[in-house]
Amino acid sequence: MSADRPTLPPVRLLSEAELARDALSAPLMSRAVRLARWAERGVPVGAGGEILDDALAAATEHLGLSADEDGPAYTAEAWQLAVDTGLVEIEEIDGTAEDGAGEADDAAVGTATPGEELALLTSGSPQDVLDIWLSGMETVLADAAAPDLADLADQLAEGGELDLDALDWNPEEEAELLDGILGNLYLLTALAEGPDRDVPLPALAASMIVPDDMDEPTDDVLEEVSEAMMRLDDQFRVLEPIGLVAYRPVDEALIEELDEDGETVRAAEPLTDEDVSRYGLVRLTPLGVYAVRARLLDAGADAPAVGDLTGKGADVLLDALPDYPEAHAQAESEQWLAARGPLDAARELLGAARGDDEGAPRRRLAAQQTLSLVAPDAEAALREVLDDRQLGGLARVWLAERGLPGIPEPSQDMIFWLTVDTIAAQLAGADEGAEAELRDLVQGLTEQHSGFFDAVWRVDHPATADVLEAMGRLHPDKKAAKEARKAAFKARSRQSH
Repeated sequence: MSADRPTLPPVRLLSEAELARDALSAPLMSRAVRLARWAERGVPVGAGGEILDDALAAATEHLGLSADEDGPAYTAEAWQLAVDTGLVEIEEIDGTAEDGAGEADDAAVGTATPGEELALLTSGSPQDVLDIWLSGMETVLADAAAPDLADLADQLAEGGELDLDALDWNPEEEAELLDGILGNLYLLTALAEGPDRDVPLPALAASMIVPDDMDEPTDDVLEEVSEAMMRLDDQFRVLEPIGLVAYRPVDEALIEELDEDGETVRAAEPLTDEDVSRYGLVRLTPLGVYAVRARLLDAGADAPAVGDLTGKGADVLLDALPDYPEAHAQAESEQWLAARGPLDAARELLGAARGDDEGAPRRRLAAQQTLSLVAPDAEAALREVLDDRQLGGLARVWLAERGLPGIPEPSQDMIFWLTVDTIAAQLAGADEGAEAELRDLVQGLTEQHSGFFDAVWRVDHPATADVLEAMGRLHPDKKAAKEARKAAFKARSRQSH
């Protein structure tokens, strides 16, 4: 994979039908659909398709929001979404009616009626629904990245001209920052062991601002994080109604109230506990995961989803699985196996597991894990490879786990070869957190087999010397570690001749 096409961990997606239902039930989308149907008799609109005051009041009542002080604003947002997504279409009126001087700005210049896209919501496919929702989601994202309207109003009232520099707002930077935040949320979702993992807002803001090599953030950096949190708080409030995120806002008690001169009117409430949720919690919804993945794919990223490999060969499956989180690897394997018969699947997996290349040990470990999910009907395929140096060991393990009879005893050479192969696979995929587990494995192996290092250096496996060097580094007993390093030297000398 080229460096300019990043590969992300896989995500699990709901079915298109489930995602389409979520899209239609998102509050903003649901209101937009209701207003589009309500527009059947025609709704007068202004030059930008905005709904006019009298119609806005009727629309707000239609949505049952009249008692809410923010009802008209919610209704106007939903109406704009209907316009932007084609749920309503605008027909311009010939000429602009004027009842008198200065009244033309308030007159209708067009009529809105249900658009063609509205019919697709009921007669189209789930993908049609999702395409309409994605279109609306993009407009909401643009709104979220826009400057505060109150700041704009103040600026226009004071000077009469729009000065973006004075707003300290750069549209490209804002859009890039929001994309980065959504990308980080996506990555955290992909790596999470379970669904519905909330991310604290401070941690999310810090992930975009604090340099990786900074041990202790400076006061300036912390101030920048705080400012980013407040901006994200505003943005997530905008994004939640379209169904992209689930968001618990920042506790208002934690925010200072300032008067028009910038003086503190009410100080932020001090924390009496470590309840991080008061600083805001956010997560991508399943619909949000789908949407961010679609945007990543459009941007050229490699963003796999569980199930992508179902139609691929076993070689592709085994190359990919070692880099998947455990739960996702199992789900991918289950879907791949479900599309094949047990015997054919086992033979294909075993064939793809062979090899002396550097990645072969990880493929064999992935094959062993996938084969553990295969039904006993595959027994014949495993017996066919009992004499195979590379596969005989894992075949015996598979048969023994199912309590099947007639399993021949493995030779000492096969046992040691499988040991080297297994450790090589685990070393290739190990991170810093797995070092303690590997250390225990290495210590256990040497304690179970007397003369372990005298025998292992002779094993005809490409990774023998590397495995012994790692064992020398990891073994907690200094004497055993020294024996491992000597054995590694012998193995290296043997391989060079």
